[in-house]
Amino acid sequence: QVRLVESGGGFVQAGDTLRLSCKASGIISSVFNPATVNWYRQAPGKQRELVARISPGGVTTYADSVKARFTISKDNSRKTVYLQMSSLKPEDAGVYYCNGRFYDRDLWGPGTQLTVSS
Repeated sequence: QVRLVESGGGFVQAGDTLRLSCKASGIISSVFNPATVNWYRQAPGKQRELVARISPGGVTTYADSVKARFTISKDNSRKTVYLQMSSLKPEDAGVYYCNGRFYDRDLWGPGTQLTVSS
């Protein structure tokens, strides 16, 4: 079964560091390795927003709100994409989703919840 599954969310204090993981399964390496993968988040009552993207060649882009605090990385050998988050703020809270296009399908994970206490 082709799927993405996020993990690593939880309850943290403002200023903490946390790493999210997005594990792909059912996707062969020749499809996963060159794929662009995104991390989105959705806070209660707000639209889902793009947080970070990693493109072929390791090119990364970030939302202005997370630049210099978040780092996206991709381990093709583990078929896993990470989102390293530091200096977390209450406004970073929400459900974080992993997304990518594989086999001509837009694939989303079920999400992982992040709560940031001030």
